Amino acid sequence: MLKKTLIGLTAAAAATLTVAVPAEAAEVSWGLTQQVEPGGRVDAETHAAIGGCTPATPVTSKGFAAPLPWTEGGNWGRAGGHTTAIKTPGKYTASFTCTDGRKATGSFTILGTPPPSSTAKPPTSTPAPKPTTTSKTAKPAKPQVAVKPAGAPQTGDGSLS
Repeated sequence: MLKKTLIGLTAAAAATLTVAVPAEAAEVSWGLTQQVEPGGRVDAETHAAIGGCTPATPVTSKGFAAPLPWTEGGNWGRAGGHTTAIKTPGKYTASFTCTDGRKATGSFTILGTPPPSSTAKPPTSTPAPKPTTTSKTAKPAKPQVAVKPAGAPQTGDGSLS
């Protein structure tokens, strides 16, 4: 009787694990910059060995100036890359496909107002200095005389009187 109970419990535990694995395996763990300034850098990263996946496609989004290519690798199956955000503020969705067919999706926000264009020159507010109109020329200062030390300083013999 005890043997049949143990076999039943083992079978039930195995069935529970079998049901739970596909639900967890469907989600891809990856990182994406959450907030970025207009025209700023967006970073993405995944680790295949730590709940991520091996990317099959670049990360794409309407908020990217160009798709984010996976250009960096590393330990734990790391894949990472960078791209530039567009200049229109708002909330955007980014996604890519894994080599095992899973699809990873994330969101990010482009903040505030776009930065000024880099071609604009800042206004100059300081006027050019006027030349001095003095007829007297300044005399050069006399050079400083160097003082040579005359022996060691008198610091005492080190005893505590």
